[in-house]
Amino acid sequence: MSTRTVLAALAAATTALAVGIGSAVARTDAGAADPGVTPTEILVGGTAPLTGPASAYASIARGAEAYLKHVNARGGVHGRTVSYRYLDDGYDPGRAVQVTRQLVEQDGVFAVFNSLGTEHNVAVRSYLNARKVPQLFVASGATTFGRDATAYPWTLGFQPSYATEGTIYGTYLARTRRGARVGVLFQNDEYGKDLLAGLRRAVARSSVRVVATQSYEVADADVQSQVAKLKASGADVFAVFATPKFATQAYVSATKLGWRPLVLLNAVSNASTVMRTIAAGGASGLLGRTISIAYLKDPTDPTWRDDAGVRTYRDVLRRHAPRARPDDVFHLYGMAVAHELVRVLRAAGPQPTRAKVMRAARTLNDPANPFLLPGIVVRTGRGDGFPVENVVLQRWQGGRWHTFGGLWGPPPR
Repeated sequence: MSTRTVLAALAAATTALAVGIGSAVARTDAGAADPGVTPTEILVGGTAPLTGPASAYASIARGAEAYLKHVNARGGVHGRTVSYRYLDDGYDPGRAVQVTRQLVEQDGVFAVFNSLGTEHNVAVRSYLNARKVPQLFVASGATTFGRDATAYPWTLGFQPSYATEGTIYGTYLARTRRGARVGVLFQNDEYGKDLLAGLRRAVARSSVRVVATQSYEVADADVQSQVAKLKASGADVFAVFATPKFATQAYVSATKLGWRPLVLLNAVSNASTVMRTIAAGGASGLLGRTISIAYLKDPTDPTWRDDAGVRTYRDVLRRHAPRARPDDVFHLYGMAVAHELVRVLRAAGPQPTRAKVMRAARTLNDPANPFLLPGIVVRTGRGDGFPVENVVLQRWQGGRWHTFGGLWGPPPR
């Protein structure tokens, strides 16, 4: 073999090696540096109560999944499909820890997204922050998920805080029901306590009084005894800070006792499907005395029949979750959250990293989420860790919700 031939062969080999190295670097630049990102896919994961006492919320995960399939059918995000793997935790914080670790350590998700439950998300928060895994759009309004960004920079909530919600109810009573006597049923965790604390703060300097409180545990069979004690307190306002199973029991128990207070029903149980379940249980009369808040469009409300966002919602369910009930507003909540996830992933650019995603999540400004009520903005920024903060009040009449008044915002922090 001549010297010229050897040199030519070496040059060809060097070129091939350089091309191979360049391809490997390109693959790394395309997103292989962080787990869960390949040239064709972004994998996110979360936990959901597909079974157990809060299984009504399973629709949240399914609605988000349907919306992401809708986005993928239109090209995904920067050419990647967004895959969403959600595992059942049975509404058990201990199980939530186990399956979250599975998602991170075995499945290699890029981010944990839309996991539901206050205690459940608190239980995994330190673990995810230590590993710098985004804990995006926690499905809980516990104040800590918006307030404690310095301690937990990789965690972000979505919905209005429970403390703000409680404050709005208290402010409404102080303005409209002077001398009201309030009995409160609340879940005995940070979720229920946040709502109660907000209510207490708002009425502290008014003539409204919280005259009795009764808590329940998630594992309790029912809340009949708690409701009986609240009625016996002489309360004429009944604050129901409970998930759908226990909220339904509360209405039915109060009706059987002949108690007809004004009811303040927290947003996590005010889906029209839940209200109709309560009516079917014989408590339709008490439903007509109910006040709650709203920030989502209700797909059962004829007001939104021709709304573009609700049309999209129905189309997405029909195409990507054909067995889903379109009248279940929890599906729509899931889509609202998934819409913001897609915005954040797009803002992170064609070379997404976990750090870029969190920077985008901390600087949100979306005035037109198609699934939220007009005027409600999704916004975060320096010192603002609460994406959705405004709501409207609504009352149940004639088998559906009717909003009244203008937008309500959070109290000064």
